[in-house]
Amino acid sequence: MSRSDDELSAGRSPRTTRQGQIADHVLREGSESANHLAELFGVSLMTIHRDLDELERQGVVRKFRGGVSAQPSSVFESNVAFRLRTAKSEKESIARHARSMIEPGMAVMLDDSTTTLEVAHLLPDLSPLTVITNFLEVIKSVSRMPGVRLISLGGEYYPTHDSFLGVPCIEAIESLRADILFTSTSAVSTTDAFHQEQEIVLVKRAMMRCARRKVLLVDHTKLGGSALHQLAPLTDFDDVVVDGGASEEFVRKLRDHHVNVHVTEN
Repeated sequence: MSRSDDELSAGRSPRTTRQGQIADHVLREGSESANHLAELFGVSLMTIHRDLDELERQGVVRKFRGGVSAQPSSVFESNVAFRLRTAKSEKESIARHARSMIEPGMAVMLDDSTTTLEVAHLLPDLSPLTVITNFLEVIKSVSRMPGVRLISLGGEYYPTHDSFLGVPCIEAIESLRADILFTSTSAVSTTDAFHQEQEIVLVKRAMMRCARRKVLLVDHTKLGGSALHQLAPLTDFDDVVVDGGASEEFVRKLRDHHVNVHVTEN
């Protein structure tokens, strides 16, 4: 197979280019069969499986018998690139509500969720602020904002989440105090919040311990689910913010369990 001019100019091999295109396709579709991918890209099934093995190693997708998925499961969190594409309008609605809880002069902690990234985008006109985060996308966004002091939480970098985790991150969190924490998670029942990965859970719990006010932001697609690790009871949060896509019955059950839930207008 000859290399195209675009590939030569970009310095990328045909395999690397194809893997990037496969990743884009799976992230866009959510899941795909290996046979269909082989047909789409005009290569053998063996070649596709080698490509998928590499993408799984990078944390972009996960393989299952006969195919591949970018979607989360009870034990697998989706790649940040997939999460950035999902429930965009719902997350924006939730972020606008979260913004109303912030006052100039506050120390605001944001975790590595794509919903809190939408909150970060709304911060420039609320300065002066101090923003504390372990999410690289938030770091890049906030670092360009005048009047916002940025505290970046270090640790081991996890490409799947585009964030910093581990013991150094937790130790950095524990040395700080925030006025308000905005956090999200992958699944919420009527009583508890859950996440698939213990490294993420440990960091989120540390953030909760170090914040005066704790606000959980979850779009309706995460409601009614579960995952491997319990993050915390919902009553440990001062506020839970959901978008208008949440069913009235689920919201009622949350309130029956004494959860202080806010429903936004989409």
